[in-house]
Amino acid sequence: MSGTSTTRERRGADLSGAPTAALTSTSSRWTRAWGRSQSLIPTLAAVVLFISMLVYAEIAYGRVFHLGTMSSLLVSFAPTIILAVAMTIVIISGGIDLSVGAVVAFTSVSGVMLMDAGVNGWLAIVLMIVFGALFGLVSGVLVQYFNVQPFIATLAMMFLARGLASMLSTVPVHAPDDAPIHMFATDWKLIDGPKTNDLVLTPGFFIAVLVVIGAVIFMHRTRAGRTVYAIGGAESSAQLMGLPVARTRVWIYILSGALAGLAAVVYTAQVGGKAQNVTGIGWELDAIAAVVIGGTLLTGGVGYVLGSVVGSLVLAALWMIITKDGSIKPEYLTIITGSILLVFVLLQRALTRRRAE
Repeated sequence: MSGTSTTRERRGADLSGAPTAALTSTSSRWTRAWGRSQSLIPTLAAVVLFISMLVYAEIAYGRVFHLGTMSSLLVSFAPTIILAVAMTIVIISGGIDLSVGAVVAFTSVSGVMLMDAGVNGWLAIVLMIVFGALFGLVSGVLVQYFNVQPFIATLAMMFLARGLASMLSTVPVHAPDDAPIHMFATDWKLIDGPKTNDLVLTPGFFIAVLVVIGAVIFMHRTRAGRTVYAIGGAESSAQLMGLPVARTRVWIYILSGALAGLAAVVYTAQVGGKAQNVTGIGWELDAIAAVVIGGTLLTGGVGYVLGSVVGSLVLAALWMIITKDGSIKPEYLTIITGSILLVFVLLQRALTRRRAE
């Protein structure tokens, strides 16, 4: 009897503990889900801001939800999107790349001058991307093997690239009329709407789309992408897990430089094959702003490529509003961008502190 009684008591204890365990498991899952959702809040806020800006512009000025307006917006900001993707990967790893704007200038000027010198146009385009990758390689080596802070290493590359671009030419240079780089700005009419309400995109825009898709796959579906997140989250832990930290970090900067060269190809095509040494001034700041607005933490380890695309579109919508208004001075764009950036930095700070608590 005593054995039977003991067995019943144990069963009762197991049954009474089962609901508690289930509740604990459910609570744990909700806690993890809430933790993940918190990292999405800045990105969702950026989406809401972007839609609100478009709605405001439509009500105030009209013809915003217009195929011609939207296609022009997307095409003009294709280089910014490419740079934002590159900056996202770098910042997620815990670094920064201040050289991308200057690299755009150097690769643009050098590529066009090569075309003018008779070099095959397609080869010159490839060399523009290679030149950008070389700047990234130097930055990566300085950061990884010489323990130079990313800010200082890429700042040095920024001055170097800008100086080299100025040495090559201080006046605008133009690519030959038959250069293949012009093909990247060819208008592709995808929808023939009434009264010029056409959806017209360019190969340069689709290059930006392919870069975004490739970056999403790379960051979320490959071991190298997960290593980037691990480096930004806790480099020492990544090393203890045996991840290739050194190699990955160097490749991150190589990729950033190569994408800057690709952005130079797209932008040079957009402006009719013209290149000059002052191109890209401040573009690195626009890319960083897009990345932060899109929800990527400047401390590394957390971020989304698609969020940075949304951040770029927020900047594009802001530029469109200022252009359509006409009474707002262009220099206010910098002030408004800085204000939006400050709000999102404070939002990230509050969420990070709350998650830590």
